[in-house]
Amino acid sequence: MTERRDVAIVGGGAAGLLLGCLLAQRGIDVVVLERRASPSRSSRAIGIHPPGLRALDAAGVGAAVRAEGHRVRGGIALAGGRQLARLRFDDLIHTLPQHRTEALLRERLAALAPGALRQGTEATGVRAAADGVALETAEGRVDARWVVGADGVRSTVRELAGIGVRAHRGTGPYAMADGPDGTGARGIALLHLERDGIVESFPLPGGARRWVARLREPEPAMTAERLQAILAARLAEPPRLPSDAPASAFVARQRLATTFARGPIALIGDAAHEVSPIGGQGMSLGWLDALELDRAIAAAAGPDPFAAYAAARRRAALRAMRRAAWNMGMGAPVQPAGRAARLALARALGLPPARGALAAAFTMRGL
Repeated sequence: MTERRDVAIVGGGAAGLLLGCLLAQRGIDVVVLERRASPSRSSRAIGIHPPGLRALDAAGVGAAVRAEGHRVRGGIALAGGRQLARLRFDDLIHTLPQHRTEALLRERLAALAPGALRQGTEATGVRAAADGVALETAEGRVDARWVVGADGVRSTVRELAGIGVRAHRGTGPYAMADGPDGTGARGIALLHLERDGIVESFPLPGGARRWVARLREPEPAMTAERLQAILAARLAEPPRLPSDAPASAFVARQRLATTFARGPIALIGDAAHEVSPIGGQGMSLGWLDALELDRAIAAAAGPDPFAAYAAARRRAALRAMRRAAWNMGMGAPVQPAGRAARLALARALGLPPARGALAAAFTMRGL
C-alpha cells in the first residue's frame, strides 16, 4: 500500500510531536511514524526552558504544561553546605517529566489531525521519488514531499540519508534518581560543587526532586542504594531516596550531524544534535528546531529548501554544546588546588554583571 502525504515525520518523541502539531495547525497533511508501539515512561528530560515553553505555546499546549509543571525561579550554588552564589530567573524554567509533556502533545495532535500518529511503525528505507521522498515501512510506502528525521540519537533517517555525525567536546558519567523533596528549597535548583563531582537537584511536580551526581567512572549497574551512598559521602544533609526509586546511570556525550538537511530531508532534535543533558537544553533545543523547520516548510522551494534552516540551527546547537561542555567542566571531580579556583569562579559568577549573563545562558537565551 502506498499513501501520499505532504510531510512524513519519523519519530514520535517530543520534537516530532511538536512539529506535527505545528504543521497540522496550518492544514498540512502530516503523518508521524513512531517505532515504539507504546509511549516510554522512562526517567528522561524534565527541564522546559522559556524558549521551549514559547514553542509549546505555539503548538497549543503551553497552558497545560504550565498547569502541570513546577516553576523553577532560581538556582543556588553551594560547597560544603555553604552558599557560594544565587541566581534568579526572570524567565522561569518549568519542570515536568517528559512522558507527561509528550502525552499532552499526543492529545493535541490527535485533536488537530486524528490518526496522524502511527505507533508501532518503523521506517526501513528512504529514497528519492518523483516529487519528494519515498519512505518505506513494514506496512507499505509513504510518498511525501518532505521527510523529517526526529528519531533520536540513533536516527535511521539520518543514516539512510547518508548524513554523518561528529563527536564534540563534553563527556562524563552521571547517575540520577527521583525522590521526595526534603530540601526546603521549593522552586530552587541546587548545585553542590564538591571535590568528587557535582551533585545537582531540581524540583519536580508533586513535591519530588531529581538528584543527579557526577561520577568518577561509569557505573552501569546503578541502584538507589548506591546513589544514596554517593550522596551521603558528598553532602552534609543528603536526601533519603526510597529504596525502590528507579536509579539510572548514563554517560553524557555530545555529537552533531554534519548537516541538518539534505534536499527534501531535514533533521530535528536528537537526530540532529546530541547535547549533554547537563544543563537540560536538549529537549527545548529540539522544539526550537521544530519551530524553525515549520517556517522553512511553509516557504520551501528549490532543490535545497532547508539550507538556511540547517545552517542557523546547526550554529544554535554548537552554542548549546559549548554551554553544556562548560557546565560539565564546572562539575567534574577536581583536585584541592583546582577546587579552590573553581569555587572562586563560582562566587564571581554570582556577582553583576556576570550573574545576568549566567542566568541568560541557563534559560537558553540566544538559542
